[in-house]
Amino acid sequence: MKNNKFILKNNIYSKYLNKKLSSKFNKKYLKIEREISDQIDEPESIYNIFSKNFRFNFKIRDLKKFIKYKNIVIIGMGGSILGSHAIFKFLEQKIKKNLFFFDNIDYDKALSFKKKNKGSVLFIIISKSGNTIETISNFLFLNKIKKNQKNLILVSERRNNALFDIAKKYNLFYVEHKDYIGGRYSVLSEVGILPAYLMGINIFSLRKNFEKFFLSIKKKKNFLKESTIQIANIMYQKKLNSLIFLNYSPKLEKFLYWCQQLIAESLGKKGNGFMPVISPVPKDHHSVLQLYLDGPKDKLFYIFSIIENTKKKIKVQKISKHINYLYNKDLFKIKDAQKEALIKTLKKNKIPFRELKIKKCDEETLGQLFAYFILETSIVGKILDINPFDQPAVEQVKKFTKIILN
Repeated sequence: MKNNKFILKNNIYSKYLNKKLSSKFNKKYLKIEREISDQIDEPESIYNIFSKNFRFNFKIRDLKKFIKYKNIVIIGMGGSILGSHAIFKFLEQKIKKNLFFFDNIDYDKALSFKKKNKGSVLFIIISKSGNTIETISNFLFLNKIKKNQKNLILVSERRNNALFDIAKKYNLFYVEHKDYIGGRYSVLSEVGILPAYLMGINIFSLRKNFEKFFLSIKKKKNFLKESTIQIANIMYQKKLNSLIFLNYSPKLEKFLYWCQQLIAESLGKKGNGFMPVISPVPKDHHSVLQLYLDGPKDKLFYIFSIIENTKKKIKVQKISKHINYLYNKDLFKIKDAQKEALIKTLKKNKIPFRELKIKKCDEETLGQLFAYFILETSIVGKILDINPFDQPAVEQVKKFTKIILN
């Protein structure tokens, strides 16, 4: 699949695919695609996030009073914060503010932040349930809640929960989290778009032309159909168990953590699923690449990169004949050569992989990346009769945690 933003290619060999399954899944895909097309404009559908008529539970004019803050703390877990962090990391060069993300219980990090004088800080607290233990704990540790506090935004479902209770009791700025959008699918809703706006990101470009994008990926030799059927085929047969995200661009690190949660939580059910592993390269060429290439043949590789250039090149020469080939090369060129060498090796050894090459780092590109992986992952789940929108096993851990703390 090619467009003006990125190129996505599949290199999955026929020995990993079952023709009968592909035929069966093709029929299911066509039905699912029609259902998604019909649901995009349904207000209570998760696919409504792709609609140009999608309505946020906030108004831009109400957020303008928060624009003045140069320091922003975002507190959340999983899908409540991974999308915002991905937006920040991908578009960091455009953002003129200081962002602090609290997405785990880390006492030293929290204490260090409390001790430093950051001046005025805006706190954004996000939890779909409104009761997420880690989120509430960090919130209470970092912030002394005051009546009518002006530097605080709470986001949760509008029901009986801790964040909603606090918002009402202390008269705080509150935004409703739509109950029909799960956390890992929420980046294009209030959960990701509100923080993005306050970072200074063009949120209209981030959400630009989703319906048009959906139509385009259906038409271009129906790349979406090819991809979802192939991935569902592999997953059903359980020949490949791990997805290795080989990341050649640090800008994509947090986006890949977002992908990791999306795929793991959506498809990891009833003995099914892939284990997504994020592997920074070329660093990992010198640690785990031996295993990747010569270990168990149970992995599907995703190769991520961004086309980048710079005028700053290595100019030192005649130091050693062993490294003369580095003269007049930039760091991106060197890294790209390592990526191409790996791809040649994968092809030579018929190791299955997919490659995503990003042409331009802007809001619209990132929005399309979010949209594509949401569509692909949810469709794979539906093809395999897996509910891609729940997380039943995780709920049991949450229940036990509360029992232990009580």
